[in-house]
Amino acid sequence: MSVDDDSLDFIEESGEDSAVGRDRPLPPWRILIVDDDEDVHQSTVFALRDALILGRPIEFLHSHSASEAMQLLEQASDIALILLDVVMETDDAGLTLIGHIREGLGLSSVRIILRTGQPGYAPDVEAITRYDINDYKTKAELSRSRLFTAATAAIRSYDQITHLEASRRGLEYIVDSTNHFVADQGLPAFATSVIGQVSALLGSEANGLLLVRRNAESESVNAEQDYVTLAAAGRLNEYAKGVVLGAISDHDVRGRLLDALDAKRITFGADWAVLYFYSRNSGDFVAYVQTGRQLREVDRHLLGVFCANVSIRADNIDLVSKLRETAYEDRLTCLPNRMAMIEDMENRLQRGWVKGMVVALVDIDQFSEMIDILGYRYGDRILFEMSRRLRGSLPTDVFVARVGSDVFGIFGTEDVANPALLREILSDPLVIDDGAQTVSISLGFVRVAEDMQSGADLLRYAAIALKRAKAEGVGRESYYTPEVAIETRERVRMLQDLRMAFSNDRLFVVFQPQVELPSGRPLGVEALLRWRTEEGKFIPPDKFIPVAEQSGLIVSLGAWVLRTSLNTLNDLISAGYPLRMAVNVSAIQFRHPGFLDMVDRVLAETGTPPNLLELEITESVAMFGQADFESRLVALRARGIGVAIDDFGTGFSSLSYLDRLGASCLKIDRSFVLALHSGRPGARIAEMVIGLGGRLGMRVLAEGVETPEQVDLLSEMGCDEAQGWFYGKGVVQEELMQWLEQKRS
Repeated sequence: MSVDDDSLDFIEESGEDSAVGRDRPLPPWRILIVDDDEDVHQSTVFALRDALILGRPIEFLHSHSASEAMQLLEQASDIALILLDVVMETDDAGLTLIGHIREGLGLSSVRIILRTGQPGYAPDVEAITRYDINDYKTKAELSRSRLFTAATAAIRSYDQITHLEASRRGLEYIVDSTNHFVADQGLPAFATSVIGQVSALLGSEANGLLLVRRNAESESVNAEQDYVTLAAAGRLNEYAKGVVLGAISDHDVRGRLLDALDAKRITFGADWAVLYFYSRNSGDFVAYVQTGRQLREVDRHLLGVFCANVSIRADNIDLVSKLRETAYEDRLTCLPNRMAMIEDMENRLQRGWVKGMVVALVDIDQFSEMIDILGYRYGDRILFEMSRRLRGSLPTDVFVARVGSDVFGIFGTEDVANPALLREILSDPLVIDDGAQTVSISLGFVRVAEDMQSGADLLRYAAIALKRAKAEGVGRESYYTPEVAIETRERVRMLQDLRMAFSNDRLFVVFQPQVELPSGRPLGVEALLRWRTEEGKFIPPDKFIPVAEQSGLIVSLGAWVLRTSLNTLNDLISAGYPLRMAVNVSAIQFRHPGFLDMVDRVLAETGTPPNLLELEITESVAMFGQADFESRLVALRARGIGVAIDDFGTGFSSLSYLDRLGASCLKIDRSFVLALHSGRPGARIAEMVIGLGGRLGMRVLAEGVETPEQVDLLSEMGCDEAQGWFYGKGVVQEELMQWLEQKRS
């Protein structure tokens, strides 16, 4: 075969050649002898002491038991061959050691020859295959020549495996590098990377490397004019970029490149190779490599894999470029996204263009509930129309972006980025599918200071302000101040303390009586969660319950409250008080996928009759996600569990929807009870709710009853039940028992 032969046939390379031309001796092969017979150690060393295997001498290591070998192998990882006795301290010591070598230490390259003086202890076929055992010999078989032959074959195998593993690691590095260059810098750097990584793969300097690709702008059909260089190194560096193939003065290089393009495959010579990269979309390209040596079969194989990998990467260059173009744009709204806004703010901060600037976040209130009711498509339409409204209403120099699921970011001067203007812009209903949708928004603002340098920090400050606004209710706004940050940190600290209190049994449940009107006969109790710190301080529920809800801790808290309450109910039943137990359920709990399973599990564990349990949900929970809510309500009713609508009259109920719910009880909010004899607005709502409950077949219970006058008025109106301090405050189980005993007597 001539040096110009471009055949793809692989050539066997003799391992002995590797010792030629070396200025220093090669390191020895390390062979570990593991045998409990010292004579075997000495005879093995005697047989192989002067041997050269693949041009390298041998160094012997010795272990006289499997345990000694384990310790040695944990420290030495460059052992090429283990000559291992099968039977040592135990009959299976050798095979056990092999399992530790392969699976415990992960030494897959070292070769293993099993030896035994007892032929009946040969390993089975499965063990030989599973543990990659090279050979099995009886000690009587291993004459000096046979031992040398077996060792040579095993070490040759070890040499090939280690070379292959080293090349594989190099290829993994190449893949990572090409991925990096394609994503971050495009084709020119990608081409340079290919040149450099081919050198790394072959373990040689980048000498005489050239990458050539079809010129996308050329209309020629002549390859010498149609292909141009992309990158080069070493002696061919003068052709680094933009030189047409026909202008390369080295006739051998030019001819070999043309031959590979014509053959459409990799070609090899005595000291060179031309790599061919197929590209379906972007045009084929080739790379000339001056290897300086005949490539081994493993090198040729890996270069083939490398070319296939690079071909895929090159085919994706155009796609990656398009992805980079859209990396800063929100696909749904076509607005810039969060990353784009951060970069824009940082650019302006670096230039000092921040005087009078404000970052605003606009959040759609109860957006997830809208999706529950109307579906994701409707939610997308809201987001799209809202983006059009904001972008079309604000000046072009104001940066508008979608920075979260239902959150928009605005970066502009305070005359436009302010609550009044933003609320005015969004005051008119959005037009959605020939209909109209009014949206409520919460707003968070941060005034940009000249010492702020991070766009990400600006968004974080605005998010803190937005979180503060949402904690106050819907339709609110807040500006970031150090005090707001402190308050946010305090809420985080409160959550940590709440988790600790829950773990350390600092939370407890009290029970407030619910009585019949006008008799005052006990009918049930409501379970109320309380938190007392180690210092004896009580934390108000309206402080820690929202924190538990926002964090999701309310799910596990709620399950604990339900179990505790039903255990108390069982004690009441045993004492002769078969009362109704009312337990509050938050929106987060009710929407949790495992809610019904949790209720079933606690009922089963406590053995409580379901008809004595009543779950209290707020009016807002009942009004959002109607289909899901109705299905869960039906499931609860089917179990015999009652459902009370808490704080009725404070939300935005649909009477027709309320009629479909079939709830067992309506609870009048205490604010309407307080208004009964005060002349304040809402005084007549209690009467309206009582009449409504009667017509719908629901019990009506008034909360917050504190005076005899309220009891009389509610009784005259026909209210069924009441609870409040007039009858009793929330007390622990022992005190509740005492209260009930007094009522009985």
